[in-house]
Amino acid sequence: MTKPPRRPPQPLLGHTDAPLRSKPRRRRDPSQPQLTLDPMPARVDLCLALLKSRPPKGAQWAFEVKWDGYRLVVHKEPSGVRILTRGGHDWTHLFPAIAAEARRLPVSTAILDGEAVVLDEQGRPDFGKLQKSLGGRGGNRASRDAIMMAFDLIYFDGHDIRSTELSSRRHLLEELVPAGGEEAIRLSEEIEADGDTLLRIACELGLEGIVAKDRNSPYRSGRSGEWQKIKCVQSDGFAIIGYEKSTASFGGIGRLLLAARKGGEFVYVGEVGTGFNERSAAELRELMDKLIVRKPAADTGRKRNAVFVRPELVAEIQYGGWTHDGKLRHQSYKGLRDPADNEGVYELE
Repeated sequence: MTKPPRRPPQPLLGHTDAPLRSKPRRRRDPSQPQLTLDPMPARVDLCLALLKSRPPKGAQWAFEVKWDGYRLVVHKEPSGVRILTRGGHDWTHLFPAIAAEARRLPVSTAILDGEAVVLDEQGRPDFGKLQKSLGGRGGNRASRDAIMMAFDLIYFDGHDIRSTELSSRRHLLEELVPAGGEEAIRLSEEIEADGDTLLRIACELGLEGIVAKDRNSPYRSGRSGEWQKIKCVQSDGFAIIGYEKSTASFGGIGRLLLAARKGGEFVYVGEVGTGFNERSAAELRELMDKLIVRKPAADTGRKRNAVFVRPELVAEIQYGGWTHDGKLRHQSYKGLRDPADNEGVYELE
């Protein structure tokens, strides 16, 4: 039986004189799973820490230092980097070193949550130095000294990870920002210690306090209690609703009249007459005299030589506690919060 003649070998790419064509593209099998990407949120409502008097107990709680600065959220996108405040203001131009470091992070897209701080000679955050580096309250000067202490990761490489538990988010964050770094973005490290012991050490070192976080919790906006802050010295924001005149004090300010919120109203919580210097008093007086009104935002009782103002300025007040009738004890003026920082006025329960 005669075998059929063998076909001559075909060129590797077919006929050399024929145009090259790829095979028709196969349609995706609808049963085949595929990894979807989440749109990056333009802005995130932040998870806030609930103030507590003592650290919580239990193995699920992780502890960090409480950083005294401005809360920031860094958005790294293919188009560039944005740095937003808690109130949603774009402060990218104020933190060039942080923005430059964000561009170098080994990921294409990410949202980091953290705090901008300026450290003193002992490595402690100094809020006054931070404000000074920015040109004072409301300043518009780029800070070369500010760094960001990153403590959470909200979005990572195309995926919104807010529903993931904290321990997993931290694991990814530590891959981006390794512990012990000296760059403009540094990791706020978890500290393996009992909460009471860590609080005592933090207070001895002159830090503001500590933060406790539930390792199993998702990233939830607002004050849900899954993050808790415990302060060495109590310090909160109170609305300035007026001042008492004095010819013997800096700026002619005897005492500031302060208010907290209760529901949708302001409640008078006392006054503060210490903590000013000549510069801060002059700044306060200039700002308050532009906000003068006839009627106070809260009932202050009878006040001699009182000037009332619209409650638009928020003062950071350090205090030792509360009296039985709901007034501040051992209070001292610490500074004005920047409006863009969106630091809330203290809420009375």
